[in-house]
Amino acid sequence: MGRNVTPMENEYVRQQENKHKASSKRKKRLVRRLSVFFVLAIAITGFMVSTLISRAQVLEDKKAEKVKLEKNLDALKEKQTALEEEIVKLNDDDYIAKLARRDYFLSDNGEIIFNIPESGKDKEN
Repeated sequence: MGRNVTPMENEYVRQQENKHKASSKRKKRLVRRLSVFFVLAIAITGFMVSTLISRAQVLEDKKAEKVKLEKNLDALKEKQTALEEEIVKLNDDDYIAKLARRDYFLSDNGEIIFNIPESGKDKEN
């Protein structure tokens, strides 16, 4: 049952068509603006998350490096303490004489130095 209907050609119908076209154009522009907004929001969010993850990784690397350097600092402080004790000992003439006898086989007046070979067990240790 198809009817042939002729559209009305008056001012009211044209106004309604213009309003409908304007409304349709506004909806398209709104959809475009929202699409662009969401794309930008997603891009900015992605960039921020990426930056956050990379900064967290850098922070973890720096913490690991800090722990390593603190261990190194502790070892160096121990070495410094030992060297300072060695300096105090080297200011003592008796200690210097003891070192000279032990390392360079020097003797005091009336002393005789005997070189005793080390046993096999002592050489291995």
